[in-house]
Parts: sequence; structure tokens; C-alpha cells
Amino acid sequence: MRALFIVDPLDRLGLAGDTSYALMLEAAARGWDVWTCQLEHLGLVHDDAVADAVPTIVMPASTPAEAFQVEARQPRRLADFDVVLMRKDPPVDVAYLHATWILDHARDKTLLVNDPRGLRELNEHLAVLRFPHLTPPTIVTRSAERLRAFQKEQGGAIVVKPVDGFGGLGIFVVRDGDPNASSIIETSIGAGTRWTLAQKFLPEAAQGDKRIILADGEFVGAVLRVPASAEARGNLHVGGTAVKTDLDADDKRIISELAPYLRSHGQILVGLDVIGGKLTELNITSPTGVRHVARLEDRNVAAPILDTFERLAKKR
Repeated sequence: MRALFIVDPLDRLGLAGDTSYALMLEAAARGWDVWTCQLEHLGLVHDDAVADAVPTIVMPASTPAEAFQVEARQPRRLADFDVVLMRKDPPVDVAYLHATWILDHARDKTLLVNDPRGLRELNEHLAVLRFPHLTPPTIVTRSAERLRAFQKEQGGAIVVKPVDGFGGLGIFVVRDGDPNASSIIETSIGAGTRWTLAQKFLPEAAQGDKRIILADGEFVGAVLRVPASAEARGNLHVGGTAVKTDLDADDKRIISELAPYLRSHGQILVGLDVIGGKLTELNITSPTGVRHVARLEDRNVAAPILDTFERLAKKR
């Protein structure tokens, strides 16, 4: 197997929690040829998707300088690889969009993880609204008045976040009596220039935000991200704590309903975010959590994911 990882610059990866690194380590352990490149190294030659990629030796380490040894950059067709993993972190901006159009030219020539059509079509915040019975009450608006009315409708507490947000950035809890509430709302909508997603505040968020990792619709692991004291967000890079967890009946129902939808859009490696039994977000660009689950459960979580890649590549 030969795999190309389209990632952020290797020296910027936070190895302790980076899922791309976990997958590279497992690939190297299996004897796969691992190659890496960044978004700007993609291109087209006529109708063929190409990349200026580097053969990459991957080793267990605590710093990128110790973890990666790279050779000279070489031009390669994406069709030369058995699997191409689009693992560039958000934002999903114009450059990211253009990259998905380039990746379209590799469809049916290699296994794309995840399919670029799905990456374009499924906004990570809005796609879950296809399943309103699984999500908290939600609106999307540019109107401050509508947000205030929604806050009242939901008992005085809502969560607001940018439609194009990521990594917990721009997420606020707005509560009755907060002297900053109006300012938060006006900032969130950019004085009416930006769409903002608002959801009913779920008190269960204090107990944690569950990340569920799926490979081709099958469960491979979960981690509960518990917010730090006086923090509304459970994201690990803003101080949340990773805690071992299990699936409950609500989680299993969410997985069973979303799995066919995700497969139909070619989304193979996916992270679902669940709070209090409610689906809040879909992570398809570069879902994380593999290394955290592996540490908490002392098992190789990357292995079933690569098993899935091998199965789908051979099937293709």
C-alpha cells in the first residue's frame, strides 16, 4: 500500500493528539509507503491530479523533528497512491475549496479519504440539521433580533457559533442577565454580515462533549471531552480533559441513522460530536480523537481504520 497524506506542515503537527500522525505510524508499522504534502503542492496536468510529494519516514516521537524524516520532493500522480487522505485542518476557505476540485480529478483512480464532493457539500455545522430529531433546537440567522427571540424561546440560554467555525473558535454561551449578551450576539453575526448557528444550551455540556469516531460508518472509538473549570467548551486544545467513555443507546441510534448518509457522500473517516444524547456537529475535514482513545483504552485504534482503508482500496 502507498498512502499520501495531505496535511498541514509537519513541523506544526501537535503529535500528542494528532490523528494524522497516529494513522501514519500505523501505516509505517504495516510497511506502507507513506508520502506527505501540503495543500499548495496539489495541481493538475491536463485532467490528471498530481502532487509534489515527499517520501516520509515516520517514527514514534514527541516532537516533529524526531518523528519525521523526509526525502526530496517528487512529482507524483494521485493515481499512483492506493489511498489519498485529505487531512488539512480547517478553515474550509477558498484554497481548500480549490483543492477539492483538484481532488475530483482523482476520483475512481484512488481511494479518497474523504471524498471531495462530500467535503464541499457537508458543512460540519449545518449537515447535522438534516437530522433535526437528533439535534438540539437550532436556527441559522444573521439577525440579532431573531437570536434574541430564539434565546427567549429556549429558556434563556443558547450557544452561538459561526457557520464556518472550527476548533471551538467563536463559540459562546449566551444567557439571560449576562451584560455582554448583546455584544456577543452582535459580534457573532458581524453586524448582520455573517450567518450564525444558534442551538439550545444543553446543561449536559458540563459533563462533557463526546467525540465518536467512525470508519466507513462503523464505530471504532469514543472519547469524552470534559470542559475545564469556568470554560464552556470541551475542545482538548482549549483545556478540555479527555476521559474514557462508552456508547449509550442515543449514541448507537445516531450512528445507525448517519452511517448510510455518510457512506452516500463518500465520507469514510468521520467524527461525530454528541452532547447529552444530541448530535451537535459532524467532523469530516480532519477529525481527531484517535490518539486520545488509544491512550485511555490502551489499544490500537488506528488499526481498524487502516483495515477499512485496505478493504475499500481493494474493493475499488
